[in-house]
Amino acid sequence: MVQAHAPAGPKLNRCRVPLRWKWSLAVADFHVQSERGYNAGLIEAPQQMQCMEVWGGSRLTAQGVEFGGLDAWVYSKPHGEAHSGGDVYYASSCATGRISRLLLADVAGHGKSAASAAADLRTLMRRFVNRLDQAEFVRLMNGQFAALSRAGIFATAVVTTFFSPTRRLMVCNAGHPRPLLYRASSGRWDLLGDAAFSNIPLGILQVAEYQHFDVELQPGDCLLGYTDALIESCDADGGMLGEEGLLRIVRLLGDTEPSKLIGILLGEIGERYPQNLSEDDVTVFVARANGRQPGCTFRDKAQAFARFAGSLLRSVDPRAERPPWPDLNLANIGGAIVPALGRRWRSRRMR
Repeated sequence: MVQAHAPAGPKLNRCRVPLRWKWSLAVADFHVQSERGYNAGLIEAPQQMQCMEVWGGSRLTAQGVEFGGLDAWVYSKPHGEAHSGGDVYYASSCATGRISRLLLADVAGHGKSAASAAADLRTLMRRFVNRLDQAEFVRLMNGQFAALSRAGIFATAVVTTFFSPTRRLMVCNAGHPRPLLYRASSGRWDLLGDAAFSNIPLGILQVAEYQHFDVELQPGDCLLGYTDALIESCDADGGMLGEEGLLRIVRLLGDTEPSKLIGILLGEIGERYPQNLSEDDVTVFVARANGRQPGCTFRDKAQAFARFAGSLLRSVDPRAERPPWPDLNLANIGGAIVPALGRRWRSRRMR
């Protein structure tokens, strides 16, 4: 267990999911000091979040939440003094709390174009919040960036969907640095995905086939996602870390509490070379499988149904967003009524 100079990670706000998320929004004053390591001064501004809404963006934040069988922590810092950056992070939970989606994207471009891309991604996240299969979401996301390609906008991204009844995590990596996966059974971190197999970034081609794979997460397993500021940092000898260098550092940190991992990792990278983490946006998320199944009361279900019905009524207006329809499959719809049906689901493409 790493103890020396460990900063307090973002506080995890435990709440009864799926129908209310209590996020601890925070502003972090990011700086690296040689003796104290990574340091984040948090200014909390609690926000109540209803189910079928999407949280995220591209602004400064440091926070944690529990939802849909996962504990998650996010830290994001735009480059310099920018109000928002090119790193985009979103999280959502479906009406029953069984489907949790995490998106991390690095948009090549800043300013108004990147902000517009972030807003488009939020709209897509809301539209697909109840969808179990993420393939269409990724396809439409690619189309959104392809339409912005004339402005030089494209993005790398990691899209993950966790289905708590089966504990399976579907992953699509669109040209992004590979996440790291920790297995509690072995106590070991490894890169998730094959370096020889990689999808192209979003927006490069109007029509592109994106491959997905899935893994099963046991309680205590962790996923670490990040943007390229980490692997483009330098080691003490001045050489670029790369994916393998980042993996080596994470393994050296040992059995670190997930809530503290982001702070300790950024502190370790920052101390290795003076310019590290200061030349680009920095975003990191950690998600841990907690082994708990979401539960909701009759009142919670009624409120979720009312929100969905409201979205249907608003969709009569052709200018309104499309309603968040679920997949027409037994696991998603039937599993919301009979839990055993949900446990029958497997993703269509597995590697």
